[in-house]
Amino acid sequence: MKKVVIVSLFAILAGTSFAAAADAGCDAFKWPVAREQALFPTAPAAQSGATLTVGQAADFSLEAVDTVSFEVPPDRAPKAGTFGATANVTVPPDGELQLSLSDEAWIDVVQDGKTVKSSAFSGVRTCPGIRKSVRFKLAGGAAIIQVSGAKNADLKLAVLTPE
Repeated sequence: MKKVVIVSLFAILAGTSFAAAADAGCDAFKWPVAREQALFPTAPAAQSGATLTVGQAADFSLEAVDTVSFEVPPDRAPKAGTFGATANVTVPPDGELQLSLSDEAWIDVVQDGKTVKSSAFSGVRTCPGIRKSVRFKLAGGAAIIQVSGAKNADLKLAVLTPE
């Protein structure tokens, strides 16, 4: 009888610690990613060249990186055999965007023909479904999001304003 109780107690504690570890993984981001977690499961399909709306996510079918027509070369040259895409977005007047990706990839934002440096970055390998989140301070108006160097042909991207 004692062994059953000990084993059951261990199973309960182990389950609790695994759940806490998953939560702690997402909590390790520098800012909350709960909106991405809510958007990613129902993100509509998108192709390279899509127009995205701030406050939404898209589930991209990426193209071979050597076939993507980037506005400017990516800041980090993508390796052969990786995938990429571009997307258009209208930046709100306050000019800040938070772009979050479901998996590893490089992300650039282009405005007026130039790559804009990110203002903040947070990446976590232990958050299920979200790998990185990058913030950009931009001018209101048109911008192009460039994703490159993805190892997989599917990638979710959320376009949000920082909380």
